[in-house]
Amino acid sequence: MDRLMSIRIFGFIGNWSPFLIAFMIVASIVYFLITMKWYKDIPGGRKLKTSEFWMSVSVIILFYITFGSPVDILSHILFTFHMIQMALGLLLIPPMLYFAIPDYLWAYMIKLPVLRVFHKIGQKPLLALVLFCGAFSLYHIPKVMDTLKLNQSLHFASLGVLFILAVIAFWPVLNKVDPPEKHMNYLFKTLYVFGIGGLLLPACAMIIFTETPLFKTYTESAAWLKSMELCVPAGVLDSLKDQNMISGPEYFSNMSPLSDQRTGGVIMKILQEVFFGFIIAYLFIKWWNQESKDPDEITRRSLEAANERKKMEELYR
Repeated sequence: MDRLMSIRIFGFIGNWSPFLIAFMIVASIVYFLITMKWYKDIPGGRKLKTSEFWMSVSVIILFYITFGSPVDILSHILFTFHMIQMALGLLLIPPMLYFAIPDYLWAYMIKLPVLRVFHKIGQKPLLALVLFCGAFSLYHIPKVMDTLKLNQSLHFASLGVLFILAVIAFWPVLNKVDPPEKHMNYLFKTLYVFGIGGLLLPACAMIIFTETPLFKTYTESAAWLKSMELCVPAGVLDSLKDQNMISGPEYFSNMSPLSDQRTGGVIMKILQEVFFGFIIAYLFIKWWNQESKDPDEITRRSLEAANERKKMEELYR
């Protein structure tokens, strides 16, 4: 832990991303003005519910912790923290958005030109699933990830694409805007969530079970120092290099690169199972409540299904 605390040498800007703080303050003010004051100008607008307010606050705080706090700089130092960042940023925050942003605002946003395209993708569950899981797996191919982490523009763009695809991927199971006929039933929604976990498994398995470290930006000094330029001011990093204070991630941890890599993969899978467990529990409760609303309707559907089975049996006797 003492070694991890050594990240203080990177200074306030490197550790706390004040520019992201400023951006998030402005974005939060605009969001709460829209949802608490200007909502009357949006069709179907209503005041933000208490649950939505606190979920929105949680999303804002969690987003900053994930991409702006020392977690971000640690994600460039240790692969373990990179995978924690991926789990929080791609598997927790996107689902939370569906409970934070009011349904009328979603309905308004998906009618905007660019977002309309994203909405159409979200209405095709298989496409949304393959795009997100494919992009996640592609990002974690060693050559690809090392290349992205050595270029600031490519790195930020790739994270942005992954985040957007993650939000789209959860649309088929969590959106409250599409009409009922556009929704999968709760069984298929549950299978869809398992599908995300299943398609992410190969990338995590590669990371966990390989016998050698895969990523140069976490093992080779030159590549690691270059990747640190993404989150540490150039003057601070140059000063530390001139003083020979740092040469690689080993300065901040006792873990070997392979142990760090495997730990990251395991933590990613554990967090994924926990987050998806909550989503599946939510889907089960929604299904249970829906089925319990009208017992007569449930009985009618069961009788219809039984009659259909009987007809099929008679047909193929």
